[in-house]
Amino acid sequence: MSQLMKNDQIVLRPLEPTDLDTLYSWENDSSLWVVSDTVAPYSRAALWQYLENYTGDIYSQRQLRLMITMATDGTPVGTIDFINFDPLNNRAELGLFIDGNHRGKGLGHLALDLLTAYAREHLGLRQLYVYIALDNQLCLKLFEGYGYSRVGVIKSWVKRGTTYKDVVLLQMIL
Repeated sequence: MSQLMKNDQIVLRPLEPTDLDTLYSWENDSSLWVVSDTVAPYSRAALWQYLENYTGDIYSQRQLRLMITMATDGTPVGTIDFINFDPLNNRAELGLFIDGNHRGKGLGHLALDLLTAYAREHLGLRQLYVYIALDNQLCLKLFEGYGYSRVGVIKSWVKRGTTYKDVVLLQMIL
């Protein structure tokens, strides 16, 4: 595996069929739906089909989703994604999830280190961007602390229950 995809603490690896139970648990945690735009649970069959059809070819699928695991024992602790990959303009949206049992340990920052290096050195991306709800202060602190800049606020962008929330667009030029 590329040295860019691991460090002493974590490994970013492709999704595997053995990730089914972990993904099922995370994707069906309704407390997380407010940040994932999910509105209904996923069946095991739907997730299995996703894993079966997922190639990890960012150019054909316009997405790259990687499992974040602990380097010591391979325990899955989250996922990190490039979505909306745009090879013409050399940019991609970034998604990051760290399981609640592993938050606050710097793993998100480590995953950003690895994926940013991969974006720059292997994909030749010029920029990465994220949309974060204005009220998600922990996530904003992580990305701003990493060097992402606020480039705008999109008003009433995401619906949460019966209200709409503003979203911050953050960008990093590589």
